[in-house]
Amino acid sequence: MQIHFDDTAPSNVRLSARIVNQGDSLSDLDAAIVDGAKAARFKGRAGQVFEGFSMASGSLTRVAISGAGESDADNRRLNVEKAGAALTAKFLRSGETDMVLDLSHADLSGEEAAAALLGVRLRGWTHDQYRTKLAKEKQATLERVHVIGAPSGTEAAWQEAMAVAKGVEFTRKLITEPANIVYPESFVELCKDAFAGTGAEITVLGDEEMEELGMGALLGVGLGSERPSRLLAIRWNGGKEGDKPTVFVGKGVTFDTGGISLKPGPGMEDMKWDMGGAGAVAGGMLALVSRKAKANVVAVMGLVENMPDGKAMRPGDVITTMSGQTVEVLNTDAEGRLVLCDALHWAQEQYDPARIIDLATLTGAMIIALGHEHGGLFSNDDALADDLLDAGKTTGDKLWRLPIGPAYDKLIDSPIADIKNVGPRGAGSITAAQFLHRFIKKGTPWAHLDVAGMVWSDKPGHTWDKGATGYGARLIDRFVKDVAE
Repeated sequence: MQIHFDDTAPSNVRLSARIVNQGDSLSDLDAAIVDGAKAARFKGRAGQVFEGFSMASGSLTRVAISGAGESDADNRRLNVEKAGAALTAKFLRSGETDMVLDLSHADLSGEEAAAALLGVRLRGWTHDQYRTKLAKEKQATLERVHVIGAPSGTEAAWQEAMAVAKGVEFTRKLITEPANIVYPESFVELCKDAFAGTGAEITVLGDEEMEELGMGALLGVGLGSERPSRLLAIRWNGGKEGDKPTVFVGKGVTFDTGGISLKPGPGMEDMKWDMGGAGAVAGGMLALVSRKAKANVVAVMGLVENMPDGKAMRPGDVITTMSGQTVEVLNTDAEGRLVLCDALHWAQEQYDPARIIDLATLTGAMIIALGHEHGGLFSNDDALADDLLDAGKTTGDKLWRLPIGPAYDKLIDSPIADIKNVGPRGAGSITAAQFLHRFIKKGTPWAHLDVAGMVWSDKPGHTWDKGATGYGARLIDRFVKDVAE
């Protein structure tokens, strides 16, 4: 979706839209539009859209009005974003290629106007490249939005918002592509292409290098796959020289069959998005690099494919992690924590982070607990947890904090090794987080985000269609802006 800023509306564009606040007067519009909006019970609630038609100088004009809710609402910015996204959702496949968006009627700040444009663009992301027989009326047509009446500061704010959009779209692409297209090696290549020329430093470790480092857990997950595993790190030095970096670590299981502990067949195709944590970390990093964030940040992604064959890990095997701790593997489908424990340890050894945050589609228990409304947050540091909760509220990538502690820790003690990779049925998400906590060095602020219910959606949301939501990329960008910058 292309966004253009114009002084006046192009004369050849048939679709004209505006954003209004709840309760605003529409008296400057044609009487037919005003009466139609009233008949349709349009009130200007956030995301509510009315469409009507007007004749001017003998030509038909499509007129759309999108509500931004109450002007003094606490969630004002997100409501304005919904207003922009609702327009795209309405007209993306309408046959129109261009839309004029008038921002002069809702009393917006520059940042709020940029939020509306972010909604416009994010809701316009599609992935139809493999649909060779898509009916014409179902094809996306809207390509350009001509913005008029933008308040002061909008264009500057949009430059940052556009970088965020770029990151979210990259996350969605990585998650949406099938596992025969995105696997550990190709994930690395896609990131190399995306970050080319940005100034970011990329490090890639292959199987042999990880074996020399003793990453028996991460490599153990990939033993059953013909595709080699990878550890990918992307470093951005935008802050003060010598400042410790903020490090994000993502689980990147590009396809998860469950290994020998094979998942049921129905729904297994969804496991292409089990790399949603790594996808979010990559997209969040691209947003930061694209807007030249003034912070030192590192993204680390453990990339594997979990498949069953004669070389695969078995339930009951004992593996040795890079930290030296041993793990009794009771369930090969609890593989994400094995990928993360080595990636977390390596990241701490390599970068001595100021704080470390991991994102992972880690447990189905998280969906049972929180559904698809919040990601789970676990942390050893209250200040870090509060900052992440605030970033989630600001961006709409919502989080909810759950506990960890010694009482849960003993549930994963193994009788034959240092730790077992699953606990009892209860508190499954908590014991998974407790497992990861054992690999965090004392004194290092750490948070674990279990985003299993958030990276993919079976129904459209305000800023996404069915499929990949892009969850996590905006959260990362906002956290860095608020805390590290």
